[in-house]
This record gives sequence, structure tokens and C-alpha cells, in this order.
Amino acid sequence: MARFSYVGITTGGKQVKGELQAANKNEVASLLRKKKVRPISVKASGINFNIPFLAGVKLQDISRFTRQFSAMTSAGLALVTCLDILGGQTENKKLGEAVKQVSNDIQGGSTLAEALQKHPAIFNTLYSNMVAAGEASGSLDTVLARLADYLEKSDALIRKIKGAMTYPVIVLCVAVVATVAMLTFVVPTFAQMFSEVGGALPLPTQIVMNISNFLQKFGPLLVLIVIGLVVALSYYYKTPDGKLRIDKLKLNLPVFGDLERKSSIGRFSQTLSTLLTSGVTILDALSITSKTAGNKVLEIGIMRTLERISGGQTIAEPLKETGVFPPMVIHMIAVGEKTGDLAEMLKKVSEFYQEEVDAAVEALTSIIEPIMIITMGIVIGGILIAMYLPMFDMIGTIK
Repeated sequence: MARFSYVGITTGGKQVKGELQAANKNEVASLLRKKKVRPISVKASGINFNIPFLAGVKLQDISRFTRQFSAMTSAGLALVTCLDILGGQTENKKLGEAVKQVSNDIQGGSTLAEALQKHPAIFNTLYSNMVAAGEASGSLDTVLARLADYLEKSDALIRKIKGAMTYPVIVLCVAVVATVAMLTFVVPTFAQMFSEVGGALPLPTQIVMNISNFLQKFGPLLVLIVIGLVVALSYYYKTPDGKLRIDKLKLNLPVFGDLERKSSIGRFSQTLSTLLTSGVTILDALSITSKTAGNKVLEIGIMRTLERISGGQTIAEPLKETGVFPPMVIHMIAVGEKTGDLAEMLKKVSEFYQEEVDAAVEALTSIIEPIMIITMGIVIGGILIAMYLPMFDMIGTIK
């Protein structure tokens, strides 16, 4: 999430200036239009990295707050009362401060949706638009319950993927540390001993010693190069062209691509279904869904679909042209459009792909774990064997 400075004109013709936090310039323009301000200029006022563990508010915190908020509004408590209670008992300080500010804004005459829009780093566009739809239809408690379900499912999926990847990542880190330690500290000891004895070394031993010498000489430089590449890649990914290219690559990866595709389709179906069920119009729902798609290829496809729908076409055909959605999903969406029950059909698609993602995560874990363990054994075992080969030769010579 970045901070943008803007210049705009109100409906009364007065020029106003200010700053907003948003994902991009389009979101800033959307927020300004909802405040009845016509944007003239929107510029990034600085870099603000939205790193989850530094942002201070986790998805789990927001989903828990939403579930409690839904229960309290269903019980008939006033909005301000609910927010004051939740703001005081919320464990996350940043979320608590934001909730108290929302309560103050409501007391000052703002609607709940307008108050939430002032905190886009915590309550994103999807959240505030669903709340606005709930306020307009008089079913805020129902919409909050649906929103809580959506957030809980999203959080559960993220946790499952993280949990599945934790063990392989730990194994990889241990393997890298063990290999570097052996090449940096153990192999040089053997190298000194072999140089004192003299004689020709076996080829595997010579290769390992050359790698060890390279790491000792250029190790720090290699680390800096890797860090530089990671930083450069992260900056490139923030550009429209970079995000599109990398997201295309992610979809085409052998094993991870399948998981990325299924996750994107499941997220799209779940988000669009939740928005439509909450009373958000199809055009607004698609616009919001495109921003939360998580993949640039899918985002572009959804925006093209939005343009086609505005011109009178159906949803299914433009989505088919993206190449992301399989025929089964396109067919189910087309059936949902014809029967007038698109939200329910999308819900079934999201449930199906939730199961598919679970299966893909398990399959990925079952593939990665043995591969990494075998690789670690081959690398470390290979280094040890290469170091002991000269000793075997010496023992054979002595005999």
C-alpha cells in the first residue's frame, strides 16, 4: 500500500489537496469520486512497503473483528456501541486505533463505509464496498457475516499453504547452511592436509575443492549479487510489465503453476460470489474483484470482461479468452448467467476449487519433501565422499 498526494475539485468548485493510502492511482481516484471530489492530479508521495508482518494487522485479526462485529450488530446493538466495545477489546493496537477512529467518524456524520474507506491499509476496497451495499440494503449484519466467512476462508487457505511450505523451507535452509559450512570450514582443512601429502587428487575431490576456494574468495560478493537480484526483481515486479510477465511465468510453472491457477480461480469465484450475494452490482463487483485477483493476467482478463459487459456482452466469453479459466468453469458461469443465479454458481465453483487447492497443496508437499531430502543427502554425501576418496587411495597405496 502506497501513499498518494492528490489535487481535486469539489462539486462546489473548490480546489482541495490531501493525501490518501491506496494500492494504486485508480483506487485513489475511486475513493475521491465517492467523496464527490473530481481528481485533477494524483502522484505517489513516497514509497510505503506493505509488508504483512510490518503492517501490524493480520488477516486473522480483521476476520475475527468482522465476526464479532457481525454477532453484535445481529444482537441489535448500535454501530457506535459495537465499535467502541471492539476497539477497546481488540488485541491488535493498530486495528483498535482504526476502529476507534471509525467510531468517531460515524459520530461525526459519516456512514460506516465512508469511515472504513479512510483506512485502506486495513479495510480494503472489497470490505468497504460490501459494507456500503449492506448499509444501502439494510442488511449490514448479514453482509458482515458473509464478509467474515470470506475472510476466514481466505485466512485458512493462506495458513494451509504456509503450513505446507514450512517444512520444505526449513529443510532447504538447513541444507544450504550445512553445505556452505562444509565448503567453507571443513573442506579447507582437508585441502591443507592433501597439499602437505602431495600427489594428484581424484576429479570429484578437485571439483569440491575448487567450489570451496570460489566460495571463500567470492562468497561475500555472491551474497551481495543475490540480494541485489532479489531487490531488483521485487522492484521490477511492482511495474505493470514486470508483474504481467512474472505472473504469466507463475501460471506456466510445472507444479506451482497449477496451484497458482487454482488459487486464482478460487479467489475470483469466492470474491465475486460474495459481492453479488451482498447486493453489489455486477460492474462494481467485477471492478473490485479485479483488484483482489492476485494475478495480473487474471486482473487484465476481468477488466476486459468489465468493458465487454458494459457493451452488452456476457461474462463467460471474455473470461474464456484469458486462457486462465478451464472450460468447466466457463460453462458453469455461462449456465449461471442464463439461469439468473450467477452468485450461487460461482459459490459452487469456489467450493470446488477450495478442495482442488487443498489437494494441490498436499500433492506439492508430498513431491517437494522427498526431493529436497534426497537432494540434501546427495549434496552432503557427495562432498563427504569426495573428501574421503584421496584417503582411500592412500590406504590402497600403503597396502
